[in-house]
Amino acid sequence: MDTLTRMRAFIDVVEAEGFSAAARKIGRSKALLSKYVRELEDELGALLLNRTTRQFSLTEAGHTYYRRASEIVREIDSLADSVRETSGDVRGRIKLSAPRTFADAPIGQSLIDFAREYPDIVLEIRLDDRFVDLVEEGFDLAIRISRLESSSLIARKLAPFRVMICASPELLATHPTPRQPQDLGGMPCIIDTNGRWLSNWPFKGDGGDTISVAVSGPIEVNSPIAARAAAVSGLGFAGLPDFIAAPEIAAGRLVPVLEDRVLEGGGIFAVYPHRRYLPAKVRVFVDYLANWFRTREAP
Repeated sequence: MDTLTRMRAFIDVVEAEGFSAAARKIGRSKALLSKYVRELEDELGALLLNRTTRQFSLTEAGHTYYRRASEIVREIDSLADSVRETSGDVRGRIKLSAPRTFADAPIGQSLIDFAREYPDIVLEIRLDDRFVDLVEEGFDLAIRISRLESSSLIARKLAPFRVMICASPELLATHPTPRQPQDLGGMPCIIDTNGRWLSNWPFKGDGGDTISVAVSGPIEVNSPIAARAAAVSGLGFAGLPDFIAAPEIAAGRLVPVLEDRVLEGGGIFAVYPHRRYLPAKVRVFVDYLANWFRTREAP
């Protein structure tokens, strides 16, 4: 049995967080995976996994080996993908990280449409609102909705994005419409604790600079979907991603305010690590998403 096969088995076990889960995922027996990992440890002369009856943990050598082995296997797969691309044969598995907001919103349909269009590519989607470490955790790419900071990652902007301040018509009937961002400081606001700014909301100031307004209110929740529902119910003003707010604004259940003061420049990005060979499957996926957003109305 060759080293690469044993290496892949080890990576599968680590990423599935167990032999049984890895066996189910890749369609091989638990005993066979255990045999491959044991042979790999014998070959290296080092213990990679601490095994107990119910769980396992990586040893220090296991952590080191996993990081480097993952990079090597991804490079090998990427090189194979680049060769297959010349024959039009694009297939494989894409491990994607995306925020729950993306999947829950109408734009999440882009992932379903891609899966329908490319049945030979398996989309393994992990929904997580934290910023995962793509290299450390073995992701091919991530969708990020943000003002992207400088990083070691390659980013492609798929669509523009901004936060909108909204309230229900019922709330605006009992509270004055804010004319300046500072007016929100004395009004009920809904805090999305998944948002970057929490209870300090940023706006464009009078001189074009960025100002921060401290807000508070009756509810704090870690979901823009739940924050939207609270705003529709009249509990307060909410800062919502435009693609989350748009359907309720169109239906008249929410009204945007302070539109000339919200910050611009955010976006929906596809980000992936620097690699010598970008897998054809990843390139096809990113191109598809970019075209999906380009051919639809901006959220």
